[in-house]
Amino acid sequence: MTQQEIKISGQRIAVLIGKGGSTKREIEKNTGVSLEIDSDEGLVTIRGEDPVAVLEATDIVTAISRGFSPERAFRLLEDEDVALDVIDLSGVAGTPRQLERIRGRIIGKDGRSREQIEDLAGTEISVYGKTVAIIGMPDAVSTTRTAIDMLIRGVPHETVYSFLDRKKREAKQDMLDYYYY
Repeated sequence: MTQQEIKISGQRIAVLIGKGGSTKREIEKNTGVSLEIDSDEGLVTIRGEDPVAVLEATDIVTAISRGFSPERAFRLLEDEDVALDVIDLSGVAGTPRQLERIRGRIIGKDGRSREQIEDLAGTEISVYGKTVAIIGMPDAVSTTRTAIDMLIRGVPHETVYSFLDRKKREAKQDMLDYYYY
């Protein structure tokens, strides 16, 4: 029996459980694990026979706790290569004001910067609390992480979008080369 424990914020427990326990049941059904949720402590215990299934469920719970909707978090089960990466912003922002500024740069006006990055990189992003979480294929997650690092360092948005656009074209060319040569 493999077991993992994760602490999640009280605000995300209801999302993890879902209406009438639907999200919790879906995670258990799709991964074959059992979830024990301590709402008072914010502690989620994941148990299962298959260590890989426990890790998959752990990633889904982590994604939901980092602000993703359950639907977006379940993307982690669609393909074994789909990965979750969490960037902790607390190390780069010394003050709450700096954190807000960085979060604002990543999200953009009306969420447009985040959407643009998601579209160009083919990933999904959640900015929640002091973290930025990314779901996608490994290369796309790596590219997205680089783009977010650029925004954190203050690189202009247009430069970041150009970088992402170039990476997207390179990936497309690599795919064509793979199939035609």
